[in-house]
Parts: sequence; structure tokens; C-alpha cells
Amino acid sequence: MKRSFLFIFSLLLLASCGSSDKEREVEERENTEIQRDYVVKDASSNYKPGWIEDPEIWARDKGKDTAKYRYFSFETEPKVSRRIACDIAKANVKADIGGEIATFIDKQLATSTEGNASVDENNPNIQPLRQYVESTLAQKVQALIHGAAIVKTYWEKRSYQVELGAKKDFNAFTCAVFVRMDSKKLADAVDQAANFVANQSGDEATKSNVKKALDNAAENFNKAKRGEI
Repeated sequence: MKRSFLFIFSLLLLASCGSSDKEREVEERENTEIQRDYVVKDASSNYKPGWIEDPEIWARDKGKDTAKYRYFSFETEPKVSRRIACDIAKANVKADIGGEIATFIDKQLATSTEGNASVDENNPNIQPLRQYVESTLAQKVQALIHGAAIVKTYWEKRSYQVELGAKKDFNAFTCAVFVRMDSKKLADAVDQAANFVANQSGDEATKSNVKKALDNAAENFNKAKRGEI
């Protein structure tokens, strides 16, 4: 009787472990259906993290504080060494967040000119304003990014192969970072960025209309990060 109990218990334990591994594999695994031009030869983890694809959803699903913090992730292009790839990923955090903010504001302006009378797309002051957002704003916003903290890092060593579709055979490294930033500080940065844009307007009427178009920019940015708009 005792032997039978131990045998059954062992089977249950093995089944439990197998189930756990299977669930984890489903949760964070390489998408094998996508045709890639490289093979991963080494990595910092056996599982590619879910936060690379969607940091906000991953953070929410993992029970992170998504009210107090906003989450970002950035991944480099292939580089010649792991150190260079990860140094670039870490160094570019402010630039990447600034770029996201600038892109969001540009989309807000574009949406307003297309579907809202507050900003007239035929106004000669609007096109230079859009150009300013596209070319200059991201760089200015970098100075407003405070308190962005790198929480996790993930790297891969890849072997790119001609037979898989690469232009040539070579080895390279990529690095991704998972970043957390205080929501209030981020909101302040977005609002200041919106004010930068409005103040670039050529006349008071355009400035007023642009401010209306970018009203609640910080709130809308956070909603966009959460996938609510």
C-alpha cells in the first residue's frame, strides 16, 4: 500500500512539473511560425521575455504597479558584441522614450487636422510645426525624462545565415531593456512637450488651436500606453 501511494505521488509530481513547464513555454516562447534569417545561438534566458513585445500588458499581467509607473521596452539592431549592444540599449533609454512621446504628439496633431476643425491642415503654420515635431521634439524631450529605471535586460547571440534569407553569414548580438518610469514624471514630460509644440506656432490663433488639439496630452498618452485609445 505504501509503495502504491509513493508511486502515485511520484506520477502526480511529474505531471505537475510537466504542466508547469508547458504553461511557461506557452507564455513566453519564440514564435516558430515566423520565417527568420537567423538562429539564436545563445541568450541570457531560455525564454524570450514577453515584455519585449508589449511591456504594459506584460507588467499588468505580472501584477506590476501600472498606476504608479509606465513601462517601456527597447531592443537594439544587431551589433558586433553583447557589451556594445547592451550599452547602446541602456544609453538610448531617454532618446527612445522621447521618440515615443514625439511620435504620439505628431499623431495627435495629424488626427486633429484630419478629423477636427480645431487645427486647419491648410494653415501654412501647421506643416512647419509637424516638421518640428518630427525632427526636433524628440531631442528636446530627452532633457525632460527623469527617473527612467532599467529593470530588466535580455540579450541574444544570433547567427545570421544566407540560406535562411540573410544578405550574408555573420554573428551578431541584440539587447533589449525593460524600463520603468514614474507616471507623474512622465505626464509632466508629455505636457511640457505639448507646450513646446504649441509655443512653436507662428501666431496666437494657431497656438490656441494647437493647445486645444493637444489638450490632455499626458492623459491620452497614458491611455495609449495602456491600449485604451
